[in-house]
Amino acid sequence: MVIVFCPALELLMEALFVSTGVIALAEIGDKTQLLAFILAARFKKPLPIIAGILAATLLNHGIAGVFGAWITTVISPDIMRWVLGGSFIAMAIWTLIPDKIEEEETQIAGKLGVFGATFVTFFLAEMGDKTQIATVAMAAHYAAPFLVIMGTTLGMLIADVPAVFVGNKFATKIPMKLVHSIAAGIFAVMGLLTLFQADKLFT
Repeated sequence: MVIVFCPALELLMEALFVSTGVIALAEIGDKTQLLAFILAARFKKPLPIIAGILAATLLNHGIAGVFGAWITTVISPDIMRWVLGGSFIAMAIWTLIPDKIEEEETQIAGKLGVFGATFVTFFLAEMGDKTQIATVAMAAHYAAPFLVIMGTTLGMLIADVPAVFVGNKFATKIPMKLVHSIAAGIFAVMGLLTLFQADKLFT
């Protein structure tokens, strides 16, 4: 039996796996994971919280993925190379900065029920957050927004669902600096590859 490797298929699988892995790592200790801890402690109803996280992430990252795909149609490949390379390197630095959740983000949507409160607070917390910006950059980088959105959403769930079930006790045992360093390293490598292998990435 002869196994034929398709470069296009490999790139698509890379888009899915890299976006899943890097977001799962970047989300550890992120303010949306902290928000998951708070909501779990407040409501003690994991299933509607998880459903709210999923819905908010799909909408938020869906917008980001579509924007990332669109921006490649209006910016030349040479300029896009520098934009993406710089974005990934900036993401690497940003990932190393600890997140703090704002008090007002935990007080929103008090009358919307568990699902509604989770959906609204997560959607707003993700606006402009590093995982949303990373989704834009990866959607532009891989030109596969659907797979990137699937990957980043899965990465969010990998990080946040355990937070809903186990709470803050588990968080204290996670080596945050190590996890963030790994995520930052991945972003940095992606940035350097984008800058120095532009001919392969955009042809």
